[in-house]
Amino acid sequence: MTEQVFEDLFRSRFKPLVSYAMRFVRDMETARAIVQDAFTGLWEKRATVDTGREIAAYLTTTVRNRCLNYLRDEKKYNRDLIELEGLLSDEADRMPSDRIEMAQLELQIKTAIGELPVKCREVFELSRFHNMKYQQIALQLGISVKTVETQMSRALSHLKTRLALYLHVVGLVWIALKIIYNVL
Repeated sequence: MTEQVFEDLFRSRFKPLVSYAMRFVRDMETARAIVQDAFTGLWEKRATVDTGREIAAYLTTTVRNRCLNYLRDEKKYNRDLIELEGLLSDEADRMPSDRIEMAQLELQIKTAIGELPVKCREVFELSRFHNMKYQQIALQLGISVKTVETQMSRALSHLKTRLALYLHVVGLVWIALKIIYNVL
């Protein structure tokens, strides 16, 4: 890879890759640093990079992996999050204020789900509350898998937006995302 090819690639892909990284890390400086590191790594490996492979796809995969590594490492070393996880693991040890906040959050989640259009809500509930795969939902409702994907995307987008307005405590955001993504 020549210096000019690398420079052209950097100019054309840097901003889109930063936008892509922002979807993961939600911090502009971190996203820019991750993308910069990806380009640095590409430059250092330029002699061994397979030019037959799409370099833009290689960079996108590299940025994605670096974002996931960053999130994993942040979680590992974020003491507040670790303490919050400790609180979640034992219901009996929760403080009364934690139970109140959880009850308020559950009410907000139910309200946000109730605001979804009927079909969108039905798809969301089948996926999250009945653990059905998209293919199963499509068969049951007589719609395409693509329609299920679109409805789920709309539902999750609505819930994230709706709950973000309510959630003012970082720990509650984490809990809400776990509930939305069905990993509790």
